[in-house]
Amino acid sequence: MKLQKPKGTQDILPAESAKWQYVEGFAREIFKRYNYAEVRTPIFEHYEVISRSVGDTTDIVTKEMYDFYDKGDRHITLRPEGTAPVVRSYVENKLFAPEVQKPSKFYYMGPMFRYERPQAGRLRQFHQIGVECFGSSNPATDVETIAMAAHFLRAIGVQGVKLHLNTLGNPESRAAYRQALIDYLTPLRTVCLRIANVVWRKILFVSWTRRKKKTRWQ
Repeated sequence: MKLQKPKGTQDILPAESAKWQYVEGFAREIFKRYNYAEVRTPIFEHYEVISRSVGDTTDIVTKEMYDFYDKGDRHITLRPEGTAPVVRSYVENKLFAPEVQKPSKFYYMGPMFRYERPQAGRLRQFHQIGVECFGSSNPATDVETIAMAAHFLRAIGVQGVKLHLNTLGNPESRAAYRQALIDYLTPLRTVCLRIANVVWRKILFVSWTRRKKKTRWQ
């Protein structure tokens, strides 16, 4: 057996780790100015923490997670992203309690794990820097987060960055959009059902034909 790193991982040697420390140092300094504090969560979590967060049927859960049962028969997963562990920590440690100052602002940085096909710029162990803010419904919080990200990119010298803003709208506009979708799709419902029935009949016919041929040859 060759002594080599697992596929999809990398060694960060001293010459490179100095660059990582440079970026991480800038991140810590800037996040601190915006009153964000670091939180460090385990690199593995109970499977349910991730599956409930991102959805049981998403590609992350069904295809990309490193999950296993430990010696105590507990279903464990290596964290594929940072948000779910931070939310779990926020709830478990009762940081939502009235006596805790709001909003609660956290940042994290560290390794994440996803079982993906290794390629340029995509590894199975990769690193993320992220922030989470709890306890504020003020839109200014979103603005502050966007401004902080822009500040960080400028500080480390990233050039040519364009900021594109989007929105899910307010309750009224979302309701109008939902109604517009219903109005558009409702007339197509009958056509879609007819197509589905035709396809289903063909599937049943092919299945019946194959079973009949198999029985004949037996």
